[in-house]
Amino acid sequence: MKVDGTVGFNLKNMASVVADAEATGYAGLWVAETSHDPFVSLALAAPHANRCDLGTAIAVAFARNPMTTAMAANDLQLAANGRFLLGLGSQIKPHIERRFSMPWSHPAPRMREFILAMRAIWDCWNNDTKLDFRGQYYTHTLMTPFFNPGPNQFGPPKVFLAAVGEQMTEVAGEVADGLLVHAFTTERYLREVTLPALDRGFAKAGKTRADVELSYPGFVVTGDDDEQIDAAASFVRQQIAFYGSTPAYRGVLERHGWGDLHPELNRMSKLGAWTEMASLVDDEMLNTFAVVASPEDLGPKVLERFGGLVDRFSFYAQFGMEESRMRGMLAGFGLERATS
Repeated sequence: MKVDGTVGFNLKNMASVVADAEATGYAGLWVAETSHDPFVSLALAAPHANRCDLGTAIAVAFARNPMTTAMAANDLQLAANGRFLLGLGSQIKPHIERRFSMPWSHPAPRMREFILAMRAIWDCWNNDTKLDFRGQYYTHTLMTPFFNPGPNQFGPPKVFLAAVGEQMTEVAGEVADGLLVHAFTTERYLREVTLPALDRGFAKAGKTRADVELSYPGFVVTGDDDEQIDAAASFVRQQIAFYGSTPAYRGVLERHGWGDLHPELNRMSKLGAWTEMASLVDDEMLNTFAVVASPEDLGPKVLERFGGLVDRFSFYAQFGMEESRMRGMLAGFGLERATS
């Protein structure tokens, strides 16, 4: 299992951030699209990365179009020496329509077409094929030499797709190179819902599990003392409550018999009662969604729960630990570089 870190949002200090992450032993670095453009963040990080993969987790697909996304990803693939991972997500309807002022409809079929359109664009650039993609949501039929960057020496980047529901997960299995598992995913949901949906996607494309990489940003509760552990537990409870209030994620709660909790969390979220919501997440739920362990035991416990299920693991939130302590914690995952 590869263990990944995050780039963070200090755009003026990327050189040291990337150097520290590689020294710590991370296999890859991901950046989210929140308060900064993830493509800009990784463009700043790429010159300093000597071995780490660099990925977006996520870039909002429906805030863009296949051509602009294909261009940015192609440039980052070149800048990252072939180690760029394009992680895409749909976001939810209110953000797409009201924050980005972009169209929203049928997210799973639209995402499938979005990825296929990008692949057609990359094929045009890399193999000099005629650009002639005609879909229900996207049409790309014009590419003149002036706008064609030509072949990328590293080929097209791998595409990872974020998914929780079964339809989007099937799309990932069919047309993506990787799946970004949502943090609000339990081991049981992963086994009983996510993996079977992926298999259905594989069947459509003649693929196998070996063709797709699973990346999981898991909730963990750890720390060097009671104060750190309590702070981590409080943060994770708040995140579980936040995601549990979202209608799109109710199915995860229902899988464990906690579906009746969703309406109350949703009601409280509309009142802004975030702290009170966290109090509804009891210890059983916390331990179901998060790996709770000391730093020394965290690696073995993550491997016990998710080994063989996912290929990459990252921490949903970073810790305020010294670099030497983080290396020791990563050593529990069996990473030689973490202790070298």
